[in-house]
Amino acid sequence: MLRLAAKRLLQGGRLGSNEAQSPAVLCLPRLYHERVVDHYDNPRNVGSFDKQDPTVGTGLVGAPACGDVMKLQIKVDDSTGKIVDACFKTFGCGSAIASSSVATEWVKGKQMEEVLTIKNTEIAKHLSLPPVKLHCSMLAEDAIKAAVKDYQAKQTKSNGSTEATPVEKAANA
Repeated sequence: MLRLAAKRLLQGGRLGSNEAQSPAVLCLPRLYHERVVDHYDNPRNVGSFDKQDPTVGTGLVGAPACGDVMKLQIKVDDSTGKIVDACFKTFGCGSAIASSSVATEWVKGKQMEEVLTIKNTEIAKHLSLPPVKLHCSMLAEDAIKAAVKDYQAKQTKSNGSTEATPVEKAANA
């Protein structure tokens, strides 16, 4: 039965009908944008840092609806506040992996305050994600914010300060 249905679809016919459909009505396979495919096939910055390192911030986020889980880590130069390295590990679809990969590229070399301005819409636009995959770019944005928040919490704990820094305030916003 499945073979017959596939044959009819490939020939342009509808299931349960002997008449042919016009080529404009045929179902086309959903294709990912070349940037998604590139980041999926050649992900940048895959790996992990020691999460106990005080210069490392770790963001672990997930989407229960689809099962995607994203861990994004940043390594910060304490003297300049600049992110010197970033890495990720993602369990999920190609769009989630691509969003993670893009996020790590975008945060490297930027100040902490600057990375908090990266929005999921920018990641989604860069990767040309379809509406059904926008949650992947939202995860990437959330992971960046969580990593910054984790780093700031480690700094506050090691300094013994209880007052929130401007970066912490921005991360919590």
